[in-house]
Amino acid sequence: MAAAAAATSILLPQFPTTVRSITLPNLPPPPFRTTLNRVSGSRRSALFHVKASEDASSSIDTNELFNDLKEKWDAVENKPTVIIYGAGAVVAIWLSSVVIGAINKVPLLPNLMELVGVGYSGWFVYRYLLFESGRKELATSIESIKKEITEV
Repeated sequence: MAAAAAATSILLPQFPTTVRSITLPNLPPPPFRTTLNRVSGSRRSALFHVKASEDASSSIDTNELFNDLKEKWDAVENKPTVIIYGAGAVVAIWLSSVVIGAINKVPLLPNLMELVGVGYSGWFVYRYLLFESGRKELATSIESIKKEITEV
């Protein structure tokens, strides 16, 4: 039995009896952020001080707006066609929303569409925005489209 006790004392690891504490280095202070909870009442009011003023150019006269709309509606000759086009536009927006919702439910298709969108955006930037000649071409095409719309 003595041999067994001696064998166990040899196999057990010896742990140090003194405990050392490890200190971590001091971290830098966090960046200064002002939140509403930490700002005192007087400073809070200084941060969000809004001055209301009446500016004649920014105010909208609803009577003038309705009168303009009424004049434009009275100037329209073919009112049923305008109503049909408006209803068709609402149906087209609703239908496109349904199609986009169905596409989003297919597992890999949204990611593929996102990849196509990123690729097209990259091509557009390379073709029209990156170089001066492309920017000039884009500006002339936009101006020609504006002229076509305003000449009607």
